Amino acid sequence: MRRMILLGSSSATRAQILSNRGVEFEQVGCGFDEESIDHSVPENFVYHAAMGKMRACEAEHGLSVPILCADTVVTAHGEILRKASSVEEARKILKMQSGSRVAILTCMVYKSEELMFVDLSSTLYEFLPFDEERLERYLESGEWRGKAGACMVEGFCKPYIKSVQGLESCAMGLTVEKLEPWLKGDA
Repeated sequence: MRRMILLGSSSATRAQILSNRGVEFEQVGCGFDEESIDHSVPENFVYHAAMGKMRACEAEHGLSVPILCADTVVTAHGEILRKASSVEEARKILKMQSGSRVAILTCMVYKSEELMFVDLSSTLYEFLPFDEERLERYLESGEWRGKAGACMVEGFCKPYIKSVQGLESCAMGLTVEKLEPWLKGDA
């Protein structure tokens, strides 16, 4: 039987991934400011963000219940595409991805009193050019808010995927296939 865990993330998508896999969890926020990270290399940024979230969660909640934290970044044309703060910024970020190769990196950290597991995975997408009308409807919907790179590979971007290398769960923010053996082993 699996143990209950704390999901140190406010992401509804991460919560849904765990629910779909039958993982019992309580979702809690962890007060870590990602804006404090000053790394331009995507792998470094996402690693430090996930570790910062873990430190904040562990300080607040302890480890009597195992904690899972994660962070995701989207990169295109050598730039880290963060969460957009406005429609204009989301439009710019999405236009950078349209017809381009995009890497989505997720770093997750699982920690209990007995063990710690860190995984940094990436999924590479090649997108066809986005339809302008559909892009504008997506921007109007607000679904892009809170999403790294304003990107939803399971939603808006899905029909534009020309090729993919890697796991969709990584691109959605939690590489659950790599986590599950650790959850079973930590029961």
